[in-house]
Amino acid sequence: MNRDLIIVAISLATWGIGEGLFFFFQPLYLQELGANPVQIGDILSIVSITMAVAHLPAGFLADRLGRRPMMIAAWLVGTFSTWIMALATNLPWFVVGSAVYGLTSFVVGPMYSYVTAVRGRWSVSRALTTISATYNVGAVLGPLLGGWLSSQAGLRTNFFIAAGFFVLSSIMILFIRPQPVENQPVPGMTSRTGIHFNTRYIGFLALIAFVTFSLTLPQPLSQNFMQNVQNLDRSQIGFLISARSLGIILLNLILGRLFPRLGFLFAQASMALCTILLWQGNSMPAFFLGYLLMGSYQTARLMAQAQGRQFVDSSRMGLGYGIVESVIAVAAILAPFLAGRLYNIEPVWIYSFSLVLILLGLVLAAFFLPRNPREISQGEPEPI
Repeated sequence: MNRDLIIVAISLATWGIGEGLFFFFQPLYLQELGANPVQIGDILSIVSITMAVAHLPAGFLADRLGRRPMMIAAWLVGTFSTWIMALATNLPWFVVGSAVYGLTSFVVGPMYSYVTAVRGRWSVSRALTTISATYNVGAVLGPLLGGWLSSQAGLRTNFFIAAGFFVLSSIMILFIRPQPVENQPVPGMTSRTGIHFNTRYIGFLALIAFVTFSLTLPQPLSQNFMQNVQNLDRSQIGFLISARSLGIILLNLILGRLFPRLGFLFAQASMALCTILLWQGNSMPAFFLGYLLMGSYQTARLMAQAQGRQFVDSSRMGLGYGIVESVIAVAAILAPFLAGRLYNIEPVWIYSFSLVLILLGLVLAAFFLPRNPREISQGEPEPI
């Protein structure tokens, strides 16, 4: 890892602590502020909308203006919006802060393309999963601290402390070096956009959308299920959320060394097992293992990004990553909307319905995902 990759990694780990303090506790805090399950699902869908609309413009601007400025902008927006949530005393203002925080997801395209450019001899999938793992080192600690703090001082305290961590992380990211802006597509790239928009790519995006929807569906209201149905307290829920982040670290480091297609399939199978454990489990060990496997959702997203890289010229990496992330975000808009309504009818339906879709997505991916996709790197991906 070179200097800039180390700075990004440390800054992300610090951000992970802050985000872990509140992000997965948001459905519980929304419930405290008076939202019912349907409203919680709708609010989370609104946040996903702000995520979706930001990716393409940010990726485009990163390719034109540079990746570093867009990364710094995302860090600052995230810090500002967290202060809005911390200071909010009612549901409308908190939703505003949450929606603005959703915009910070535009960092994905610029950051992934930045990391791809400085990865050295690592494959794309290994670089992305390693960086994600460093973020989740912090995200393991955040929920543990957040669960304890919310039990002692209330959930609102978590947002103030998170904002402090974000300030520190933002200072760190200022020290990464700029990268040159690539203006010319590589020879042989026929599309003026630097992206192969053909039926193969469109089919790939459609499959990623369906799989992401199925993997997202059991997650938005799982914390509410654990509190309201399984009667867990916030410290226990914080422990489970930390297990999810630990799962991301372990699965990213293990599956990130496989070919992206194989890693994607393993991640889907892991989410199917997660859904079964949360649905049928009745003890903390079962819930812990379920949340640990829930980390495979993030691994699946990164494997999707790594596979999508084969369709994109290096001068359009930001836009390419932004397209895939936009497709993922659109699926994430619909999943909480449906999850809230399923939960309102019968809480366990968020798991039974999801399991059917996850297994269907696994079959479709096994048949239709590109086999052994090319990675743009100095070597072939390392299946070790």
